[in-house]
Order: sequence, then C-alpha cells, then structure tokens
Amino acid sequence: MTRFRVNAFSVSADGFGVGPNQSLENPLGMGGMALHRWFFPTRTFQSLAGTGGTNTGTTGIDDDFAARSLANVGAWILGRNMFGPVRGPWPDESWKGWWGDTPPYHVDVFVLTHHPRAAIPMKGGTTFHFVTEGIQAAARLASTAAKGQDVRIGGGVATIRQFLRAGAIDEMHLAISPVLLGSGEELFRDIDMVKLGYRCTEQVATPQALHVVLSR
Repeated sequence: MTRFRVNAFSVSADGFGVGPNQSLENPLGMGGMALHRWFFPTRTFQSLAGTGGTNTGTTGIDDDFAARSLANVGAWILGRNMFGPVRGPWPDESWKGWWGDTPPYHVDVFVLTHHPRAAIPMKGGTTFHFVTEGIQAAARLASTAAKGQDVRIGGGVATIRQFLRAGAIDEMHLAISPVLLGSGEELFRDIDMVKLGYRCTEQVATPQALHVVLSR
C-alpha cells in the first residue's frame, strides 16, 4: 500500500525548515545549509552526490536515517521552490533543476506549480512532471507512478504544510539540527499535530541532529 512520507527533513531548533532570503546563491536561505550538517557527510549523501566511491562518507545513525529516507520510494512530490529559484511564468525551458543532468531521484517527480510546462526526462530515470491542479492531483499522479511503493514529499516547507493540513502525510522523519535561524519558514506554525493524530514513534539523538519520527 502506498504511503505518503516526509523523510530526512531538517529543521532548526527554533522550528524553521529554511532560512530567510532564499536566492540562487542561498537556495536554503541565510544559514539554511547548517540544518543539513548531519546529512552531507553521510555515505548515503556522498553516494548520491557522486563525490566518492562506495566506501566514502560516514556511517552510523545519521547515515541509517539517510538511507531509510530513500528506501521503497516510487515517486516524489516537490514544491516549485524545491525545483528551482525561477518565479512566475517560465521564461524559457533552460532551468532543469539544481542537480545537473542526472538528478538523484531516479523516478517520476511531480512539481507543484501555477504555470504549465512540458515534462522533462533526465538521465538516470528521473522525469520531472509539472502539476498545476494542486496537491490532490499531484498525489493521485504520484500514487499511480509509485506502483505500490511510497511517495516521498520532498518539501519545501509550504508544500509539507499543505499536505499536513489535508491529512495526507502518513509519516514524517524530522532531523532537528542544533542551530537557530531566528526567521525563515516555520514548519508547524498554526498546525496542531496532536489534533491531526500524530505521535512520536521514534527518537534518536546524534551530535548533529535529533531524529524524530512522527506517525499517525
């Protein structure tokens, strides 16, 4: 049965999933890179990024959660900001994501947008599809594409908040990083997770993050 999951989503100790003033130079906002210090050194990330061999990168709890985040994922859903910094109507078709010619998804990725665009097949099995009809349409398309595997909601913050409010996320893994951002996009602002039926089902601390799994 297909589940909708959030995995390896980093938030600051004061609740922000991205820092202020996002831009092409600072895609995660000012200070936002620090949220992911637990993830970048892991063997899983190093393998995804192609920065070393199969034995490059750290192992242990952080890497375990990173690897789990990729298991049994048959499709992704991303907000437009996660795909790129371009705003408004697409000026052309030159922007194809942050990841170069071979994105790390290797499955169908459904990008939420208000502006239509033709699908983009990429090397390695990733195809970006652009969905203008909202999260329910994206969920239907992704569920079909996943073929019984799970759908991962990759973010950003606004997209996860939409799916939470719709009661459409079955499980969330958050990596709470020991940094303060002060401002940015708050993940749980005005969202009552208890009323939505979530409870903490797992928690593990490392020097770089407190890993928390929330399930319904």
